[in-house]
Amino acid sequence: MPEAMFDRIALIGIGLIGSSIARDVKELGLAREVVISTRSADTLKRAGELGLGTSYTLSAAEAVEGADLVIVSVPVGASEAVAKQIAPHLKPGAIVTDVGSTKASVIAQMAPHMPENVHFIPGHPLAGTEKSGPDAGFIGLFRGRWCIFTPLPDTDAEALSRLKIFWEALGSRVDEMDPQHHDKVLAIVSHLPHIIAYNIVGTADDLETVTESEVIKYSASGFRDFTRLAASDPTMWRDVCLHNKDAILEMLSRFSEDLAYLQRAIRWGEGDKLFELFTRTRAVRRSIIEAGQDVDVPDFGRHALDKKA
Repeated sequence: MPEAMFDRIALIGIGLIGSSIARDVKELGLAREVVISTRSADTLKRAGELGLGTSYTLSAAEAVEGADLVIVSVPVGASEAVAKQIAPHLKPGAIVTDVGSTKASVIAQMAPHMPENVHFIPGHPLAGTEKSGPDAGFIGLFRGRWCIFTPLPDTDAEALSRLKIFWEALGSRVDEMDPQHHDKVLAIVSHLPHIIAYNIVGTADDLETVTESEVIKYSASGFRDFTRLAASDPTMWRDVCLHNKDAILEMLSRFSEDLAYLQRAIRWGEGDKLFELFTRTRAVRRSIIEAGQDVDVPDFGRHALDKKA
């Protein structure tokens, strides 16, 4: 495992992703110094109490001074503001990357402000939970998960290789995509499921004929699992919707068409169509398990509660 790959890493934002990176970097000894910056004094104080870095500052500009690697972990809507703050203070040759769930928007916001003598490499680790804040992070979050880079056409090959080795040290598998393609892929595998979850839980909350206490008390696995997605950070997901609008609207349109097909099949009692759809979707689930992106355990999501009983 590589050690002290970087003299100084600056982490701008210290929520779930940033704090998990900090924990892994410390555990693996990947940097001599880790400077942590966040806008909230309370969050910064908590990061210090958790010992996530070697130094702490409310100033993103101060944090990046002398840093070899800068990782921006903020809601995607804040990307341009951060880029403007840090740009004049970046060390020549520094690698600047991010963890945002939308890539075309982040590039549009950050790239114009990046000095020519730094290496801006947009990235997105496909890992996370519904929790947020510095306490939410943990060692091994990225292990076995994908990290996607969407490098710009003139990206330096050596800098890209260094960043790839860094994420591989955290346990990630690395891939590269065109930014627009990334945004379409994530719109269907991440953004749309979250939007549907928010909508379903919101619908349940608005029902007048079924009380809220009944929804909670009799929550079967289907609704319960939707609530996990719907508990995700509101600021982050508001920004994702606003900054991946075209791809999300395209997938929502396709979803609406498929939902209408399903609605007709139920209305007219077309059991063969329902059976064919449900059979196809089971195969997708099996493929995800075979790819190592989930585990096949009974009543997934509740086995941890059984251990406490």
